[in-house]
Amino acid sequence: MSSAFADRLRKNARHLGRWAARAGVTAWRVYDRDIPEFPFVVERYGPAVHLVEYPRRAERAAGGHPEREAVFQTVVEVLEVPPERVFTKTHAPQPWGRPRYGRLADAGAEFTVQEGPMRFTVNLSDRLDTGLFLDHRNTRALVRAGSAGKRMLNLFAYTGSFTVAAATGGARSTTTVDLSATYLDWARRNLELNDVRGDPHVLVRADCLRWMDEADGRWDLVVLDPPAHSTSKAMRGDFNVQRDQHRLLERAVALLAPAGVLYFSTNYKGFRFEPEDLPGRIEELTPRSLPPDFHQRDVHRCWRIEGA
Repeated sequence: MSSAFADRLRKNARHLGRWAARAGVTAWRVYDRDIPEFPFVVERYGPAVHLVEYPRRAERAAGGHPEREAVFQTVVEVLEVPPERVFTKTHAPQPWGRPRYGRLADAGAEFTVQEGPMRFTVNLSDRLDTGLFLDHRNTRALVRAGSAGKRMLNLFAYTGSFTVAAATGGARSTTTVDLSATYLDWARRNLELNDVRGDPHVLVRADCLRWMDEADGRWDLVVLDPPAHSTSKAMRGDFNVQRDQHRLLERAVALLAPAGVLYFSTNYKGFRFEPEDLPGRIEELTPRSLPPDFHQRDVHRCWRIEGA
């Protein structure tokens, strides 16, 4: 096993571990493909570790990185975690139209993690995604800090982490919209984990684009983090964030109350932001929206749009 990988993992774990402890964070990225010869992501989720391999084309053809087992053993030893608590995945590029986060298993390996005053349920076994996008930690903090007394709308809400941020930050009400019943139930559980319940916090299962067309309310704070592409049978047509950004953002801005704020983000690599004729004050937050444990600085892009 290369000592370079072990040394980098050990150094990161020591340095970032101190930062995570100060920040009250128990879910963080330890190693982020730092060394090109070792294309892995290593994340800590409380007592467990999420290990994802990003094989190159030749490695995919050969069945994976030649030192994959050695990497696993190094993670076990350096991070001092039992082998049964290291959950391994392989990331493969997905062609347009395929679900990005399909189910891999039904093992149900769930853990509760902390992010400052917030708690979230993660699942490390059943999907490539864990239920919590760690790269949005800074954006969640912004939402939480600016939500007191606000009406908050979370579109393409996934497991509701932004809703949790707003609700625990004192939002007057929250509306959480997603097409997936599975993820909406996960969002409900995340809210309950943070003692957030009751009529002011509404969960809506709907095609977000169609719902935005029909919505007649106004919100002080809107979070919009759509998938790069979707062809779900439950949607009206397909969706491509690059192609459809104009109508998507126009609809979202139209839902803002006077002086409301929209946070828009995308993980689509190569995304070209085209804000022509979009009203309001626009500020790009990347790269400072990325937390210090992410060394790959293109994991997302994020903007703050303040309505007129």
